[in-house]
Amino acid sequence: MPRTLSASDMVTPGSLGPPPTEPTDGEQAGQPLLDGAPSSASLDTLIQHLVPTTDYYPEKAYIFTFLLSSRLFIEPRELLARVCHLCIEQQQLPQPVLDKARVRKFGPKLLQLLAEWTETFPRDFQEESTIGHLKDVMGRIAPCDEAYRKTMHQLLQALHQKLAAQGQGPEGLLGADKPISYRTKPPASIHRELLGVCSDPYTLAQQLTHVELERLRHIGPEEFVQAFVNKDPLASTKPCFSDKTNNLEAYVKWFNRLCYLVATEICMPAKKKQRAQVVEFFIDVARECFNIGNFNSLMAIISGMNMSPVSRLKKTWAKVKTAKFFILEHQMDPTGNFCNYRTALRGAAHRSLTAHSSREKIVIPFFSLLIKDIYFLNEGCANRLPNGHVNFEKFLELAKQVGEFITWKQVECPFEQDPSITHYLHTAPIFSEDGLYLASYESESPENQTEKERWKSLRSSILGKT
Repeated sequence: MPRTLSASDMVTPGSLGPPPTEPTDGEQAGQPLLDGAPSSASLDTLIQHLVPTTDYYPEKAYIFTFLLSSRLFIEPRELLARVCHLCIEQQQLPQPVLDKARVRKFGPKLLQLLAEWTETFPRDFQEESTIGHLKDVMGRIAPCDEAYRKTMHQLLQALHQKLAAQGQGPEGLLGADKPISYRTKPPASIHRELLGVCSDPYTLAQQLTHVELERLRHIGPEEFVQAFVNKDPLASTKPCFSDKTNNLEAYVKWFNRLCYLVATEICMPAKKKQRAQVVEFFIDVARECFNIGNFNSLMAIISGMNMSPVSRLKKTWAKVKTAKFFILEHQMDPTGNFCNYRTALRGAAHRSLTAHSSREKIVIPFFSLLIKDIYFLNEGCANRLPNGHVNFEKFLELAKQVGEFITWKQVECPFEQDPSITHYLHTAPIFSEDGLYLASYESESPENQTEKERWKSLRSSILGKT
């Protein structure tokens, strides 16, 4: 039989020169972590470091790190307004006669910054006021070169397409996370067994990978920051932004659904031989997920088989060849802060970097542990130092973790989708926790007084029997 896991167990273009201005108010920038980027500084200094000039462009790593973390201190629309204002003032764009030579050196750098911003954080531009800021600053430099206007038009088109695509994703996916959760066996007219839809473990592992990558694609990097945001003590009384983590939450719900789907499929058959067959099928699916690099589905399957209603089925497990399952459990063992899994993840990440095929690029991390790592990074280090400076060193580490995930989620799935299988994964009826226990007790009778009392209670509340 498997060991039951506790809930706690689960759970660069451009060159970078020095900043355009010196730190203000006598601040000490500290040792730079990127060329020219301070380990800590005031928010104003960090914003200034983001602004390009005629002979300076921030390093790409700095842009991503600051845009990711700045929302803890300032709303994205306000940050954009300040960046545009600094550009206008520093480049003397309000002047009736522009220095065209100067603007032609500055314009491409501004466009590059806006392109990187809109590409990586498109949701920062959902409000009409942000588009207004873009059009205003670009309208000031366009007279110097009409190509700027054309480039800006293309940038806005790409932005609208991204926002439209992201708008289609979350709602549809969230809706699929709310199937009927049965406390008793669903009517035969609406229930089909997974093995009747897909009997090949490798095929199911491929389709699970397809679902995972499709869902990951909609998670924006900013959601990792917004999930754990605490109001900045130096900010105004209002929060920096509304809570926008729908895609992240939908992905966590998908993991939970897959756990319950696995447990439901195992508990559903009346005969132990059939249940053992389903268990062995999922063991093979989990092994294929491991080989692909789909650690999130792997952990969901293991978690489903470790749920108490499944793990207590001793007669069923007695008919299962468990050696392969124990190997997989060992790989995902939470001991040592999941050290075995972390070793396997590093191996998959290295394979992805040196991949010769799209299949070898796949890395889907155990998502709940990634969230846990980011949570402890956030809780373990202050956002600001005692002198009020932003702790930029912390946010470099945060950006490193989130950036790696963003690279993984952008991989195109190499497996062709089978709509009948993915539809089943999204919509098949699943048991509630009570339903799982009731099915489990009906399959294999309660063995101790605690189980007998629970079974009696469930029969009374669900079936109306005593």
